[in-house]
Amino acid sequence: MTSLPISINRIRKVYGNYIALDDVSLEIRAGEFLTLLGPSGSGKTTLLMALAGFTRPDDGNLRIGERDVTRLAPNRRDIGIVFQNYALFPHMSVLANVEYPLRLRKIRKAEAHERAQAALSRVKLDGYGDRDIAALSGGQRQRVALARAIVFEPRVMLMDEPLSALDKNLREHMQFEIRKLHDDLGITTIYVTHDQREALTMSDRIAVMNAGRIQQIDTPDEIYHRPRTQFVAEFMGEANILPGDAFSEGARPASDMVMIRAESFHLEPPAGEAIALTGRLAAKAFRGENWLLQVTTGERQVLFSIPATRAAGCEALTPGSEITAWAARDHLHVFAREAAT
Repeated sequence: MTSLPISINRIRKVYGNYIALDDVSLEIRAGEFLTLLGPSGSGKTTLLMALAGFTRPDDGNLRIGERDVTRLAPNRRDIGIVFQNYALFPHMSVLANVEYPLRLRKIRKAEAHERAQAALSRVKLDGYGDRDIAALSGGQRQRVALARAIVFEPRVMLMDEPLSALDKNLREHMQFEIRKLHDDLGITTIYVTHDQREALTMSDRIAVMNAGRIQQIDTPDEIYHRPRTQFVAEFMGEANILPGDAFSEGARPASDMVMIRAESFHLEPPAGEAIALTGRLAAKAFRGENWLLQVTTGERQVLFSIPATRAAGCEALTPGSEITAWAARDHLHVFAREAAT
């Protein structure tokens, strides 16, 4: 398949007094796996539905390759779509579900059958063609939806939280499966999720959305370690946003505000230049791979995520205990005060 770039130019969508998309622009490279990430109501699904043709923007335009598709009907956009609830036909067999897009395109029966079988094979469902949808597990239904989306060889794939109904272990397994399918097909993929770890695992780039706007577009590493705003920092994990003079020991950054992630802290000084925070334990929780400590320092609450393998003594800590935790100086991310508000 030949992938296509996507251009989103100043898209706006308003429902009454609610602004769902507020002047959104985004360039997606051909063959890229881009994730739209954000909380409920951030605009990510509205943007995906505008690309699919199920939502018409009030302003702006959308281009897929060289075509302006802003007002083009969904069935003329040549886009594969996987919905959150899979949208499979329960009265049809697995094979009939996968053949359906080809039937709509008037592909002759023998060819449609052959291509549907090939699509099922690609998603590891060989031999499942005659089964009823109701007899499948959630993961198998998700694979059928993927096979149906790729069977007509679209050059763009849209996915709206396709893993949200699966249990944790299967969801994590399917993240790798979907990414491998994307790489094998060389397709342009736009993926919507509210799950930060899912976005970090699968994406070439992530567009973090909030209140109808894109807050930051970057690689997973940049989004996580070098967020541009306090919203992105806190949405992407356990982030401590502090003034530069909050540290009790070690080098103190000159900037107004800094971010340091909870997992950067340890209970002993690291090698090299380090900073430290001292406070009193307010609460703690054992989470298997780590101990999460909530510590009061001055008027602020700070989180320390201490790896279980280096957490000797955490179990014995009681509320009110004084704690000093250390982090490497280069784990600080500096941003100006106006970006951290």
